[in-house]
Amino acid sequence: MIFPRFQSFARSLPAWLDGFRRREDGAMTLFGLYIFLASLVFCGLAVDVGFAYKTRTELQVAADSAAHAALFVRQTADAETARAAAVRIAEGTLSPLAYGDVLLPEDVQFGYWDNAARVFTPDEESSEAVLINTAQLAERSNAARAFLLNFVGIDHWDVNAMSVFTIEGSACANEGFIAQGRVDMQSNNTFKEGFCVHSNSYVHFNNNNTFEPGVNVSMPDLDDLDVPNMDRNWGLIEALREQRISLAFLDQLGTIIDGLEDADPEYTPDYITNVIPVELKKTRNLTEKDFTPGRIHTTNCSGGGTVSIKSNTTLTDIVLVTDCDVTFGSNVTLENVVVATRSTDTRSVSAAASLQLGRDDGCAEGGGAEILTLGGFRAASKLTMYGGKIIAAGDVDFAAQGDGGEGASIVAGGEIDGTSNTTMGVCGAGMGKAYITPRLRLAG
Repeated sequence: MIFPRFQSFARSLPAWLDGFRRREDGAMTLFGLYIFLASLVFCGLAVDVGFAYKTRTELQVAADSAAHAALFVRQTADAETARAAAVRIAEGTLSPLAYGDVLLPEDVQFGYWDNAARVFTPDEESSEAVLINTAQLAERSNAARAFLLNFVGIDHWDVNAMSVFTIEGSACANEGFIAQGRVDMQSNNTFKEGFCVHSNSYVHFNNNNTFEPGVNVSMPDLDDLDVPNMDRNWGLIEALREQRISLAFLDQLGTIIDGLEDADPEYTPDYITNVIPVELKKTRNLTEKDFTPGRIHTTNCSGGGTVSIKSNTTLTDIVLVTDCDVTFGSNVTLENVVVATRSTDTRSVSAAASLQLGRDDGCAEGGGAEILTLGGFRAASKLTMYGGKIIAAGDVDFAAQGDGGEGASIVAGGEIDGTSNTTMGVCGAGMGKAYITPRLRLAG
């Protein structure tokens, strides 16, 4: 009985198979399987790409924080110390236990940033800009993991982020010579390590000038450098840099002078202990006896006039704010002193021989002196600066035999003319109030 049934089944099997082949019910199940597999791939891609972007965002935050720290520290320390600070900040942001070494010392480069060309030029001696790369890479054994894409053979992502920070206003604004117009230094000048000379026009030197390693001399176009004999300016070739520095911060000068008169805490030096201004009773031949230490002194010369400081006078721990011209006799010394005038005269502040700005204390903290003017400054021979600053909206002119080997800063909205036989260097501490503070910014 079984055999006939098998014969019947065998005869009907081809027809059944042909019918089964033609049937369409159940097709959605197979299509659904394809959709499911495709969804897995796209979901895996979305999850893993999203994780990669999250990792890059974290690396960018670490890079920005580390770059800011590196450039901040570099203003007062060497490159190695600044790199170590950057690595510490990166490790504090992204723990090495979870992320590995996202920043190595060799990932920190100092140099110069050309914002117009979007180009970073490395220079180990520079404190003007820093470029940092943070990374999670397979070669560092800390690559970002891939999860679902493991099923198609992708088990990691190499991710990195870059950050460039630069100084707005330049460190030259705190120690060095920086001018919108020409900077003219004649002969037999010595510039010590760390000092900088910058012009947004051009720089001129005569002969027999010495530039120690670590000095920066810069201008927008080095073709404009005016030097009669490069071989007679030792170290100058190594010091040259091509850059432009914004002096827009000089627009703050009027606000700073107003703030000093109003005893604004942002501008008032620490040695001022009584912020109630003292009106000067006279303006001619002033000596120590005409000032009260720890006080702000003011006077007004409506219609023009001059405040004169008598020769052989030493002023200490005072602020003078005026709209008069200010003149100093010979051998005047200013220690912990700010002299600020709103006068716009080309010689709104002038001095006879041997004006000393700052205390001769080997760069100890404090003791500095600042002259702020909306006009120009001129000093005769032997201007001495020990943590001394001159910030002028106009020209600055000082004659031969100047000495700023223990901290000198001159900022001019016009030109700087420094003549011959000067020695200029950086100090760090003892530079007095930083009225024009270079600002760190993320390169946009």
